[in-house]
Amino acid sequence: MSIQDIIEGKKQWRAHTNRVKALPPDYQIVYKEMQKYFFKVGPVDLPDGPLLPGIVDFFEEGAAAGKGVLELIGTDVAAFCDDLVKDSSTYADAYQESIGGDSGTAAK
Repeated sequence: MSIQDIIEGKKQWRAHTNRVKALPPDYQIVYKEMQKYFFKVGPVDLPDGPLLPGIVDFFEEGAAAGKGVLELIGTDVAAFCDDLVKDSSTYADAYQESIGGDSGTAAK
């Protein structure tokens, strides 16, 4: 990764966070909680993937339509997040595969 790539990545991240800051306060709160959740769950393609920008797009459309954030995603934010990444590879899955286990099963 070159320095130019790092600079471009920072510019993109700043533009992304500025979009989040432009959302209504309730949307910002929910977005930040979703972001924390995704950083913990760890979808492998989170940093470069379309997930976070897609959520901001979805939230911008909802805010423009005058809907509350919970009208869009429901009251169970974690379930909404889980549905978004249910078919995504996570770091936990990669770790399980690296040690030869199946993801979601405990070692005996």
